[in-house]
Amino acid sequence: MEYQKENDKKITISDVADALGVSKTTVSRAISGKGRIGTETRERVLAYIKEHNYKPNALAKGLAQLKTYNIGVMLPEDYTLVDLPFFQTCLMGIGEVAVSMDYDILLTMGRENENTQLMRMVENHKVDGIILMRTFTKDESIEYLQKVGIPFVTVGSTNYTDVVQVDNDHKNACRELISILLMKKMRRIGIVGGIESHVVTQSRLNGYLEAYENAGLAIEKDIIFVNADREAMIERAVEKMLEAKVDCIACLDDAVCMQVLNKLRKENVRVPEEVKVASFYDSSILDSHMPSITSLSFNVRELGMTVCHTLLDMIEGKQVEQRTLLGYEVILKESTK
Repeated sequence: MEYQKENDKKITISDVADALGVSKTTVSRAISGKGRIGTETRERVLAYIKEHNYKPNALAKGLAQLKTYNIGVMLPEDYTLVDLPFFQTCLMGIGEVAVSMDYDILLTMGRENENTQLMRMVENHKVDGIILMRTFTKDESIEYLQKVGIPFVTVGSTNYTDVVQVDNDHKNACRELISILLMKKMRRIGIVGGIESHVVTQSRLNGYLEAYENAGLAIEKDIIFVNADREAMIERAVEKMLEAKVDCIACLDDAVCMQVLNKLRKENVRVPEEVKVASFYDSSILDSHMPSITSLSFNVRELGMTVCHTLLDMIEGKQVEQRTLLGYEVILKESTK
Protein backbone atom coordinates (compact mmCIF):
# COMPACT_ATOMS: atom_id res chain seq x y z
CA MET A 1 0.00 0.00 0.00
CA GLU A 2 1.20 3.50 -0.75
CA TYR A 3 0.44 7.01 0.49
CA GLN A 4 0.77 9.93 -1.92
CA LYS A 5 1.66 13.56 -1.22
CA GLU A 6 0.51 16.40 -3.44
CA ASN A 7 3.96 16.64 -5.09
CA ASP A 8 3.62 12.96 -6.13
CA LYS A 9 6.24 11.82 -3.65
CA LYS A 10 5.17 8.40 -2.36
CA ILE A 11 5.56 6.68 0.96
CA THR A 12 4.79 3.03 1.49
CA ILE A 13 2.96 1.48 4.39
CA SER A 14 6.32 -0.09 5.30
CA ASP A 15 7.84 3.38 5.66
CA VAL A 16 5.12 4.39 8.11
CA ALA A 17 5.46 1.14 10.05
CA ASP A 18 9.28 1.43 10.25
CA ALA A 19 9.13 5.05 11.34
CA LEU A 20 6.76 4.24 14.22
CA GLY A 21 8.15 0.83 15.12
CA VAL A 22 4.88 -1.00 14.47
CA SER A 23 3.75 -3.66 11.99
CA LYS A 24 2.22 -2.97 8.57
CA THR A 25 -0.94 -4.66 9.82
CA THR A 26 -1.18 -2.15 12.67
CA VAL A 27 -0.88 0.75 10.23
CA SER A 28 -3.63 -0.73 8.03
CA ARG A 29 -5.89 -1.22 11.05
CA ALA A 30 -5.36 2.37 12.14
CA ILE A 31 -6.36 3.64 8.70
CA SER A 32 -9.31 1.31 8.18
CA GLY A 33 -10.64 1.63 11.72
CA LYS A 34 -11.14 -2.14 11.80
CA GLY A 35 -9.50 -4.81 13.89
CA ARG A 36 -7.94 -4.82 17.34
CA ILE A 37 -5.58 -1.93 17.97
CA GLY A 38 -4.97 0.31 20.97
CA THR A 39 -6.31 3.84 20.93
CA GLU A 40 -2.88 5.34 21.61
CA THR A 41 -1.30 3.38 18.73
CA ARG A 42 -4.05 4.36 16.30
CA GLU A 43 -3.64 8.01 17.23
CA ARG A 44 0.14 7.82 16.72
CA VAL A 45 -0.29 6.36 13.23
CA LEU A 46 -2.92 8.88 12.18
CA ALA A 47 -0.91 11.77 13.64
CA TYR A 48 2.18 10.69 11.70
CA ILE A 49 0.26 10.51 8.43
CA LYS A 50 -1.34 13.90 9.06
CA GLU A 51 1.98 15.50 10.04
CA HIS A 52 3.61 14.39 6.81
CA ASN A 53 0.58 15.45 4.81
CA TYR A 54 0.19 12.00 3.28
CA LYS A 55 -3.14 10.55 2.31
CA PRO A 56 -3.93 6.97 1.36
CA ASN A 57 -4.55 6.62 -2.35
CA ALA A 58 -7.98 5.29 -3.27
CA LEU A 59 -6.82 1.76 -4.08
CA ALA A 60 -4.76 1.37 -0.92
CA LYS A 61 -7.57 2.65 1.27
CA GLY A 62 -10.02 0.29 -0.38
CA LEU A 63 -7.76 -2.68 0.20
CA ALA A 64 -7.27 -1.74 3.83
CA GLN A 65 -10.99 -1.54 4.43
CA LEU A 66 -11.61 -4.93 2.85
CA LYS A 67 -9.51 -6.72 5.47
CA THR A 68 -11.02 -7.87 8.76
CA TYR A 69 -7.74 -9.10 10.31
CA ASN A 70 -9.64 -12.15 11.53
CA ILE A 71 -9.07 -15.76 10.54
CA GLY A 72 -11.73 -18.42 11.04
CA VAL A 73 -10.94 -21.82 12.53
CA MET A 74 -13.50 -24.59 12.07
CA LEU A 75 -13.40 -27.32 14.73
CA PRO A 76 -15.19 -30.64 14.20
CA GLU A 77 -18.34 -30.85 16.27
CA ASP A 78 -17.86 -34.59 16.84
CA TYR A 79 -14.52 -34.34 18.67
CA THR A 80 -14.17 -36.26 21.95
CA LEU A 81 -12.50 -35.25 25.20
CA VAL A 82 -9.55 -37.39 24.16
CA ASP A 83 -9.25 -35.42 20.90
CA LEU A 84 -9.22 -32.16 22.83
CA PRO A 85 -5.46 -32.03 23.66
CA PHE A 86 -4.64 -32.28 19.93
CA PHE A 87 -6.97 -29.43 18.99
CA GLN A 88 -5.87 -27.31 21.95
CA THR A 89 -2.19 -27.70 21.11
CA CYS A 90 -2.78 -27.05 17.42
CA LEU A 91 -4.81 -23.94 18.28
CA MET A 92 -1.96 -22.72 20.49
CA GLY A 93 0.36 -22.88 17.49
CA ILE A 94 -2.19 -21.10 15.29
CA GLY A 95 -2.78 -18.45 17.94
CA GLU A 96 0.92 -17.80 18.51
CA VAL A 97 1.43 -16.93 14.85
CA ALA A 98 -1.87 -15.06 14.47
CA VAL A 99 -1.17 -12.77 17.44
CA SER A 100 2.34 -12.01 16.17
CA MET A 101 0.77 -10.79 12.91
CA ASP A 102 -2.00 -8.80 14.65
CA TYR A 103 -4.75 -11.22 13.61
CA ASP A 104 -7.58 -12.48 15.78
CA ILE A 105 -9.12 -15.96 15.65
CA LEU A 106 -12.84 -16.69 15.32
CA LEU A 107 -13.85 -20.25 16.20
CA THR A 108 -16.78 -22.10 14.68
CA MET A 109 -18.01 -25.70 14.74
CA GLY A 110 -19.09 -28.04 11.97
CA ARG A 111 -20.06 -31.63 11.30
CA GLU A 112 -19.12 -33.90 8.42
CA ASN A 113 -22.08 -32.91 6.24
CA GLU A 114 -23.13 -29.62 7.83
CA ASN A 115 -21.35 -26.26 7.58
CA THR A 116 -24.02 -23.66 8.32
CA GLN A 117 -21.90 -21.75 10.84
CA LEU A 118 -18.96 -21.70 8.44
CA MET A 119 -21.15 -20.29 5.67
CA ARG A 120 -22.50 -17.60 7.99
CA MET A 121 -18.96 -16.58 8.98
CA VAL A 122 -17.83 -16.30 5.37
CA GLU A 123 -20.94 -14.68 3.91
CA ASN A 124 -21.03 -12.03 6.64
CA HIS A 125 -17.42 -11.13 5.71
CA LYS A 126 -16.14 -11.76 9.22
CA VAL A 127 -12.84 -13.37 8.22
CA ASP A 128 -10.04 -13.07 5.66
CA GLY A 129 -9.38 -16.81 5.53
CA ILE A 130 -10.32 -20.18 7.04
CA ILE A 131 -8.50 -23.10 8.67
CA LEU A 132 -10.33 -26.45 8.59
CA MET A 133 -9.19 -28.62 11.51
CA ARG A 134 -10.43 -31.94 10.09
CA THR A 135 -10.83 -33.32 6.58
CA PHE A 136 -13.28 -35.91 5.25
CA THR A 137 -13.26 -38.14 2.18
CA LYS A 138 -16.44 -36.33 1.09
CA ASP A 139 -15.98 -32.81 2.41
CA GLU A 140 -18.76 -30.25 1.96
CA SER A 141 -16.77 -27.52 3.70
CA ILE A 142 -13.93 -27.82 1.19
CA GLU A 143 -16.40 -27.81 -1.71
CA TYR A 144 -18.10 -24.69 -0.34
CA LEU A 145 -14.86 -22.79 0.29
CA GLN A 146 -13.56 -23.62 -3.18
CA LYS A 147 -16.81 -22.32 -4.65
CA VAL A 148 -16.71 -18.96 -2.83
CA GLY A 149 -12.98 -18.52 -3.41
CA ILE A 150 -11.86 -17.45 0.07
CA PRO A 151 -8.30 -18.47 1.09
CA PHE A 152 -8.32 -21.61 3.24
CA VAL A 153 -5.93 -24.28 4.51
CA THR A 154 -6.70 -27.74 5.86
CA VAL A 155 -5.12 -29.35 8.91
CA GLY A 156 -4.80 -32.82 7.42
CA SER A 157 -4.61 -34.21 3.93
CA THR A 158 -7.35 -34.37 1.33
CA ASN A 159 -7.81 -35.90 -2.11
CA TYR A 160 -9.54 -32.77 -3.40
CA THR A 161 -7.46 -30.97 -6.02
CA ASP A 162 -6.14 -27.41 -5.64
CA VAL A 163 -6.45 -27.44 -1.85
CA VAL A 164 -3.62 -26.09 0.30
CA GLN A 165 -3.04 -28.62 3.05
CA VAL A 166 -0.64 -29.05 5.97
CA ASP A 167 -0.40 -32.42 7.65
CA ASN A 168 1.77 -34.74 9.67
CA ASP A 169 3.17 -37.52 7.51
CA HIS A 170 0.80 -40.15 8.88
CA LYS A 171 1.11 -42.66 6.05
CA ASN A 172 4.90 -42.89 6.07
CA ALA A 173 5.00 -42.79 9.86
CA CYS A 174 2.61 -45.74 10.15
CA ARG A 175 4.41 -47.61 7.35
CA GLU A 176 7.74 -47.18 9.15
CA LEU A 177 6.39 -48.27 12.54
CA ILE A 178 4.70 -51.38 11.13
CA SER A 179 7.81 -52.20 9.07
CA ILE A 180 9.91 -52.09 12.25
CA LEU A 181 7.47 -54.38 14.06
CA LEU A 182 7.52 -56.81 11.14
CA MET A 183 11.33 -56.86 11.23
CA LYS A 184 11.04 -57.70 14.94
CA LYS A 185 9.28 -60.94 13.86
CA MET A 186 5.73 -59.77 14.62
CA ARG A 187 4.02 -61.23 11.55
CA ARG A 188 0.36 -60.98 12.56
CA ILE A 189 -0.32 -57.36 13.49
CA GLY A 190 -3.98 -56.55 14.08
CA ILE A 191 -5.29 -53.02 13.67
CA VAL A 192 -8.21 -51.31 15.40
CA GLY A 193 -9.93 -47.92 15.56
CA GLY A 194 -10.57 -44.88 13.40
CA ILE A 195 -13.50 -43.54 11.38
CA GLU A 196 -13.28 -44.58 7.75
CA SER A 197 -14.59 -41.24 6.43
CA HIS A 198 -11.75 -39.35 8.16
CA VAL A 199 -8.82 -38.85 5.81
CA VAL A 200 -6.32 -39.38 8.64
CA THR A 201 -7.74 -42.88 9.15
CA GLN A 202 -7.24 -43.65 5.46
CA SER A 203 -3.65 -42.35 5.60
CA ARG A 204 -2.77 -44.47 8.61
CA LEU A 205 -4.42 -47.56 7.17
CA ASN A 206 -2.59 -47.11 3.86
CA GLY A 207 0.71 -46.93 5.75
CA TYR A 208 -0.11 -50.22 7.48
CA LEU A 209 -1.01 -51.89 4.17
CA GLU A 210 2.13 -50.59 2.44
CA ALA A 211 4.35 -52.02 5.16
CA TYR A 212 2.91 -55.49 4.56
CA GLU A 213 3.17 -55.15 0.79
CA ASN A 214 6.80 -53.99 0.99
CA ALA A 215 7.62 -56.97 3.21
CA GLY A 216 5.97 -59.34 0.75
CA LEU A 217 3.55 -60.58 3.39
CA ALA A 218 -0.12 -61.40 2.98
CA ILE A 219 -2.64 -58.98 4.49
CA GLU A 220 -5.16 -60.66 6.79
CA LYS A 221 -8.41 -58.72 6.51
CA ASP A 222 -9.98 -60.57 9.43
CA ILE A 223 -7.63 -58.84 11.91
CA ILE A 224 -8.34 -55.33 10.57
CA PHE A 225 -11.08 -53.52 12.53
CA VAL A 226 -11.68 -50.02 11.14
CA ASN A 227 -14.72 -47.99 12.28
CA ALA A 228 -14.36 -49.39 15.80
CA ASP A 229 -14.81 -46.11 17.66
CA ARG A 230 -16.95 -47.14 20.63
CA GLU A 231 -15.87 -49.09 23.69
CA ALA A 232 -18.03 -52.15 22.98
CA MET A 233 -16.78 -52.34 19.38
CA ILE A 234 -13.14 -51.99 20.46
CA GLU A 235 -13.51 -54.67 23.13
CA ARG A 236 -15.10 -57.06 20.63
CA ALA A 237 -12.27 -56.39 18.17
CA VAL A 238 -9.70 -57.18 20.88
CA GLU A 239 -11.51 -60.45 21.68
CA LYS A 240 -11.40 -61.48 18.02
CA MET A 241 -7.73 -60.58 17.68
CA LEU A 242 -6.87 -62.58 20.80
CA GLU A 243 -8.79 -65.55 19.36
CA ALA A 244 -6.78 -65.14 16.15
CA LYS A 245 -3.58 -65.11 18.24
CA VAL A 246 -2.17 -61.88 16.81
CA ASP A 247 1.40 -60.95 17.74
CA CYS A 248 0.62 -57.27 18.15
CA ILE A 249 -2.38 -54.91 18.30
CA ALA A 250 -1.77 -51.60 16.52
CA CYS A 251 -4.19 -48.84 17.53
CA LEU A 252 -5.08 -46.03 15.15
CA ASP A 253 -4.88 -43.44 17.92
CA ASP A 254 -4.13 -43.01 21.62
CA ALA A 255 -7.76 -43.05 22.75
CA VAL A 256 -8.34 -46.44 21.14
CA CYS A 257 -5.05 -47.65 22.61
CA MET A 258 -6.17 -46.87 26.15
CA GLN A 259 -9.39 -48.84 25.65
CA VAL A 260 -7.42 -51.74 24.17
CA LEU A 261 -5.09 -51.75 27.19
CA ASN A 262 -8.06 -51.65 29.57
CA LYS A 263 -9.64 -54.64 27.82
CA LEU A 264 -6.38 -56.61 27.94
CA ARG A 265 -6.14 -55.87 31.66
CA LYS A 266 -9.72 -57.16 32.18
CA GLU A 267 -8.79 -60.36 30.33
CA ASN A 268 -5.55 -60.73 32.34
CA VAL A 269 -3.52 -60.64 29.13
CA ARG A 270 0.03 -59.45 29.80
CA VAL A 271 1.71 -56.79 27.65
CA PRO A 272 4.19 -57.41 26.07
CA GLU A 273 4.66 -61.03 27.17
CA GLU A 274 1.43 -62.38 25.60
CA VAL A 275 0.62 -59.68 23.07
CA LYS A 276 2.43 -56.53 21.94
CA VAL A 277 0.69 -53.14 21.67
CA ALA A 278 1.50 -50.00 19.66
CA SER A 279 -0.28 -46.71 18.97
CA PHE A 280 -0.24 -44.61 15.80
CA TYR A 281 -0.51 -41.46 17.90
CA ASP A 282 1.28 -40.50 21.10
CA SER A 283 -0.19 -38.15 23.69
CA SER A 284 -0.11 -37.39 27.39
CA ILE A 285 -2.81 -40.00 28.15
CA LEU A 286 -0.28 -42.75 27.41
CA ASP A 287 2.57 -41.18 29.39
CA SER A 288 1.97 -42.90 32.72
CA HIS A 289 1.02 -46.34 31.44
CA MET A 290 3.08 -49.31 32.52
CA PRO A 291 4.54 -50.81 30.46
CA SER A 292 5.38 -47.76 28.34
CA ILE A 293 3.71 -47.78 24.91
CA THR A 294 5.46 -47.81 21.53
CA SER A 295 3.98 -44.97 19.49
CA LEU A 296 4.37 -42.28 16.85
CA SER A 297 5.16 -38.76 18.02
CA PHE A 298 4.16 -35.62 16.07
CA ASN A 299 4.81 -31.95 16.86
CA VAL A 300 1.24 -30.64 16.95
CA ARG A 301 2.20 -27.09 17.96
CA GLU A 302 4.47 -26.84 14.92
CA LEU A 303 1.57 -28.11 12.81
CA GLY A 304 -0.64 -25.25 14.01
CA MET A 305 2.08 -22.65 13.46
CA THR A 306 2.78 -23.88 9.93
CA VAL A 307 -0.92 -23.89 9.04
CA CYS A 308 -1.35 -20.30 10.24
CA HIS A 309 1.79 -19.03 8.48
CA THR A 310 0.58 -20.66 5.27
CA LEU A 311 -2.89 -19.11 5.47
CA LEU A 312 -1.55 -15.63 6.23
CA ASP A 313 0.81 -15.90 3.25
CA MET A 314 -2.17 -16.80 1.07
CA ILE A 315 -4.14 -13.82 2.37
CA GLU A 316 -1.19 -11.59 1.42
CA GLY A 317 -1.21 -13.07 -2.08
CA LYS A 318 2.06 -14.97 -1.69
CA GLN A 319 2.81 -18.27 -3.40
CA VAL A 320 2.57 -21.26 -1.05
CA GLU A 321 3.17 -25.00 -1.28
CA GLN A 322 0.01 -26.92 -2.05
CA ARG A 323 0.94 -29.73 0.34
CA THR A 324 3.26 -29.61 3.34
CA LEU A 325 4.06 -32.76 5.31
CA LEU A 326 5.74 -32.42 8.69
CA GLY A 327 8.01 -34.97 10.29
CA TYR A 328 7.48 -37.61 12.94
CA GLU A 329 9.37 -39.79 15.37
CA VAL A 330 8.97 -43.53 15.98
CA ILE A 331 9.29 -44.15 19.72
CA LEU A 332 9.95 -47.80 20.56
CA LYS A 333 9.11 -48.65 24.15
CA GLU A 334 8.42 -51.62 26.42
CA SER A 335 5.05 -52.63 24.94
CA THR A 336 6.67 -54.12 21.81
CA LYS A 337 9.76 -55.71 23.37
